Amino acid sequence: MAAVQLVHEPIDAAALLTTVGSPDAGANVLFTGTTRRRTGVVTTDWLDYEAYELLARTELERLRDEAISRFGLADCGIIHRLGRVAVGETSVAVAVSAAHRREAFAAAEWLLEQLKRQVPIWKREAGPAGMVWVHPKSAGPPGTDAS
Repeated sequence: MAAVQLVHEPIDAAALLTTVGSPDAGANVLFTGTTRRRTGVVTTDWLDYEAYELLARTELERLRDEAISRFGLADCGIIHRLGRVAVGETSVAVAVSAAHRREAFAAAEWLLEQLKRQVPIWKREAGPAGMVWVHPKSAGPPGTDAS
Protein backbone atom coordinates (compact mmCIF):
# COMPACT_ATOMS: atom_id res chain seq x y z
CA MET A 1 0.00 0.00 0.00
CA ALA A 2 1.36 3.41 -0.95
CA ALA A 3 1.99 5.82 1.91
CA VAL A 4 -0.20 8.47 0.25
CA GLN A 5 -3.31 7.65 -1.75
CA LEU A 6 -6.33 9.28 -3.35
CA VAL A 7 -8.99 6.61 -3.84
CA HIS A 8 -12.51 6.29 -5.24
CA GLU A 9 -13.41 3.20 -3.21
CA PRO A 10 -13.95 2.65 0.52
CA ILE A 11 -10.86 3.19 2.68
CA ASP A 12 -9.38 0.24 4.55
CA ALA A 13 -8.16 2.10 7.63
CA ALA A 14 -6.98 -1.04 9.41
CA ALA A 15 -4.73 -1.91 6.46
CA LEU A 16 -3.31 1.63 6.50
CA LEU A 17 -2.50 1.34 10.20
CA THR A 18 -0.77 -1.99 9.59
CA THR A 19 1.43 -0.51 6.85
CA VAL A 20 2.87 2.20 9.14
CA GLY A 21 3.66 -0.15 12.03
CA SER A 22 7.30 -0.45 13.00
CA PRO A 23 9.34 -2.37 15.57
CA ASP A 24 10.73 1.05 16.59
CA ALA A 25 7.27 2.46 17.35
CA GLY A 26 5.60 2.22 20.72
CA ALA A 27 2.67 4.34 19.57
CA ASN A 28 0.40 3.86 16.58
CA VAL A 29 -2.39 6.35 16.00
CA LEU A 30 -5.19 6.05 13.45
CA PHE A 31 -7.60 8.90 12.70
CA THR A 32 -10.58 8.42 10.43
CA GLY A 33 -12.87 11.22 9.35
CA THR A 34 -16.36 9.99 8.51
CA THR A 35 -19.36 11.59 6.89
CA ARG A 36 -21.79 12.60 9.62
CA ARG A 37 -25.56 12.97 9.26
CA ARG A 38 -25.83 16.37 10.99
CA THR A 39 -23.71 19.48 11.33
CA GLY A 40 -25.66 21.74 13.65
CA VAL A 41 -29.10 22.01 12.06
CA VAL A 42 -27.90 20.97 8.58
CA THR A 43 -28.73 17.44 7.44
CA THR A 44 -26.27 15.69 5.14
CA ASP A 45 -27.27 12.91 2.73
CA TRP A 46 -23.72 12.38 1.38
CA LEU A 47 -20.49 14.23 0.59
CA ASP A 48 -18.80 14.54 -2.77
CA TYR A 49 -15.04 15.21 -2.97
CA GLU A 50 -13.11 16.55 -5.94
CA ALA A 51 -9.37 17.15 -6.23
CA TYR A 52 -6.66 18.41 -8.47
CA GLU A 53 -5.18 14.92 -8.14
CA LEU A 54 -1.60 15.49 -9.28
CA LEU A 55 -1.12 18.50 -7.02
CA ALA A 56 -3.09 16.92 -4.15
CA ARG A 57 -0.89 13.81 -4.21
CA THR A 58 2.26 15.94 -4.34
CA GLU A 59 1.08 18.03 -1.38
CA LEU A 60 0.12 14.94 0.63
CA GLU A 61 3.57 13.45 0.02
CA ARG A 62 5.22 16.72 1.07
CA LEU A 63 3.13 16.82 4.27
CA ARG A 64 3.97 13.19 5.01
CA ASP A 65 7.70 13.88 4.64
CA GLU A 66 7.44 16.99 6.80
CA ALA A 67 5.52 15.15 9.52
CA ILE A 68 8.13 12.37 9.64
CA SER A 69 10.88 14.96 10.03
CA ARG A 70 9.04 17.35 12.37
CA PHE A 71 7.71 14.71 14.79
CA GLY A 72 10.39 12.02 14.43
CA LEU A 73 7.92 9.45 13.16
CA ALA A 74 8.79 5.90 12.25
CA ASP A 75 6.24 6.18 9.41
CA CYS A 76 2.90 7.65 8.41
CA GLY A 77 0.28 7.26 5.72
CA ILE A 78 -2.63 9.30 4.40
CA ILE A 79 -5.60 8.17 2.31
CA HIS A 80 -8.30 10.57 1.09
CA ARG A 81 -11.41 9.41 -0.68
CA LEU A 82 -12.74 11.16 -3.78
CA GLY A 83 -16.22 11.04 -5.24
CA ARG A 84 -19.40 10.26 -3.34
CA VAL A 85 -19.02 9.28 0.34
CA ALA A 86 -22.16 8.15 2.17
CA VAL A 87 -23.02 8.96 5.77
CA GLY A 88 -20.97 6.71 8.05
CA GLU A 89 -18.26 6.06 5.47
CA THR A 90 -14.65 7.19 5.87
CA SER A 91 -13.55 10.25 3.90
CA VAL A 92 -9.96 10.44 5.16
CA ALA A 93 -7.60 8.25 7.15
CA VAL A 94 -4.29 9.24 8.71
CA ALA A 95 -2.08 6.67 10.42
CA VAL A 96 1.18 7.45 12.21
CA SER A 97 3.72 5.48 14.20
CA ALA A 98 6.25 6.96 16.57
CA ALA A 99 8.38 5.94 19.51
CA HIS A 100 6.00 7.70 21.93
CA ARG A 101 2.29 8.59 22.01
CA ARG A 102 2.76 12.37 22.39
CA GLU A 103 4.51 12.63 19.02
CA ALA A 104 2.07 10.22 17.37
CA PHE A 105 -1.03 12.13 18.50
CA ALA A 106 0.53 15.52 17.69
CA ALA A 107 1.57 14.36 14.22
CA ALA A 108 -1.87 12.96 13.37
CA GLU A 109 -3.58 16.20 14.41
CA TRP A 110 -1.01 18.35 12.59
CA LEU A 111 -1.39 16.30 9.40
CA LEU A 112 -5.17 16.69 9.43
CA GLU A 113 -5.01 20.44 9.99
CA GLN A 114 -2.42 20.92 7.24
CA LEU A 115 -4.33 18.67 4.85
CA LYS A 116 -7.48 20.78 5.28
CA ARG A 117 -5.53 24.03 4.76
CA GLN A 118 -3.14 23.12 1.95
CA VAL A 119 -4.27 20.19 -0.15
CA PRO A 120 -6.47 20.99 -3.18
CA ILE A 121 -9.39 18.73 -2.26
CA TRP A 122 -12.88 20.24 -2.30
CA LYS A 123 -16.01 19.01 -0.59
CA ARG A 124 -19.66 19.38 -1.58
CA GLU A 125 -22.46 18.43 0.75
CA ALA A 126 -25.71 16.94 -0.52
CA GLY A 127 -28.81 17.52 1.55
CA PRO A 128 -32.40 18.77 1.41
CA ALA A 129 -31.18 22.13 0.01
CA GLY A 130 -29.24 20.47 -2.83
CA MET A 131 -25.45 20.44 -3.34
CA VAL A 132 -23.38 23.09 -1.51
CA TRP A 133 -19.60 23.59 -1.47
CA VAL A 134 -18.60 23.48 2.19
CA HIS A 135 -14.81 23.40 2.33
CA PRO A 136 -12.63 25.34 2.18
CA LYS A 137 -14.49 28.55 2.94
CA SER A 138 -17.47 27.52 0.77
CA ALA A 139 -15.36 27.69 -2.39
CA GLY A 140 -15.39 24.93 -4.95
CA PRO A 141 -12.62 23.93 -7.31
CA PRO A 142 -11.37 26.49 -9.83
CA GLY A 143 -13.71 26.99 -12.74
CA THR A 144 -16.89 26.03 -10.87
CA ASP A 145 -19.83 28.11 -9.83
CA ALA A 146 -19.61 27.70 -6.06
CA SER A 147 -22.29 30.12 -5.00
